[in-house]
Amino acid sequence: MERTRAEVDATLQTAKLDAAELLPAAHCLRFGPAATGDVCLLELEPALCAQLRAGRSLVIRGDKDEQAVLCSEDKTYDLKVADTSNMLLFIPGCKIPEQLKMEETHCNIIHTEIFGFTNNYWELRRCRPKLKKLKKLLMENTYEGPDSEKEKDSSHLKYTTEDLLDQIQASEEEIMTQLRVLNACEIGGYWRILEFDYEMKLLNHITQLVDSESWSFSKVPLNTCLQELGPLEPEEMIEHCLKCYGKKYTEEGEVYFELSADKICRATAQMLLQNAVKFNLAEFHEVWQQSVPEGMTTRPDQLKGLALVDRQSRPEIIFLLKAEDLPEGDQERFNSLFSLREKWTEEDIAPYIQDLCGEKLTIGALLTKYARSSMQNGVKVYNSRRPIS
Repeated sequence: MERTRAEVDATLQTAKLDAAELLPAAHCLRFGPAATGDVCLLELEPALCAQLRAGRSLVIRGDKDEQAVLCSEDKTYDLKVADTSNMLLFIPGCKIPEQLKMEETHCNIIHTEIFGFTNNYWELRRCRPKLKKLKKLLMENTYEGPDSEKEKDSSHLKYTTEDLLDQIQASEEEIMTQLRVLNACEIGGYWRILEFDYEMKLLNHITQLVDSESWSFSKVPLNTCLQELGPLEPEEMIEHCLKCYGKKYTEEGEVYFELSADKICRATAQMLLQNAVKFNLAEFHEVWQQSVPEGMTTRPDQLKGLALVDRQSRPEIIFLLKAEDLPEGDQERFNSLFSLREKWTEEDIAPYIQDLCGEKLTIGALLTKYARSSMQNGVKVYNSRRPIS
């Protein structure tokens, strides 16, 4: 049976509510025969709502053993269940008070059927993309050059863009940005990371050609490079290496690359350090400077996030420690760093936690949360807030 106006007025009187203080229209709710609690409610920020209205998609990504994330075209969000003490009702066509105020309504009854209900909803929290898996997948089958590729069988795993979108918990824009950071390239429709020795072989070809032709590192002609080095390596690999270590520009219709001294010096340092567990610091700097192309100058700041100096040892030593190889989670990252070294200066630890910073999270805030500060020989140092096993 449907309620009458008299029954509604009687209910208001019993509840000691003044009808004059309420809107004249009254919603009478009832559960429909198809009402169900098997529904999900997702709370979206205005920008994401606008994307959906514009016809774009939001994608939920994650394997069975991963915490699900929601991705837009350029951002990643954690999905969290938020419980509420109030029951949330799904009512198609329900008019809210603001809509009723805009209409000429009389003391009428609006009979409304409830479609569904729930006691929780999904809320989104902006998070860092989970990109560690991307490098892990691509490192399963690095590209070592056309000759090595012929020797491999077809069972070696390769990944297309669609494969990566399906497996990596990040937006498409974030994945493509990380592929550029990893110096990955698309070969035959599959994304590949060049094996480091092969990458250095390509770079060595280019720097030797620059030296033999007496070119400036700021003006390396693409076409001449391809003509001269094409017989040695695939042209697309030569161009890819130039893109990794240089900046492309056009002058008078000719394509040139401005090679980055910092990137070349950093790669050379990695080549030297990966073949040694620890390296005498003074000897390393000498060998490093001798190993880079003539005209380039090595500097300690080129090693940030790549190598760590132990100034407590005698003689001082340096060893490879790449920020990209450390754990992805905040606490796990700090545990790893503090297990490696008990006390850190901010200058030393900053390159290894910089990528953990978000839009509102600074290095200082991270250190305050996960570390304690103290003074050691007049220098502020940080150690772990929790015991490290």
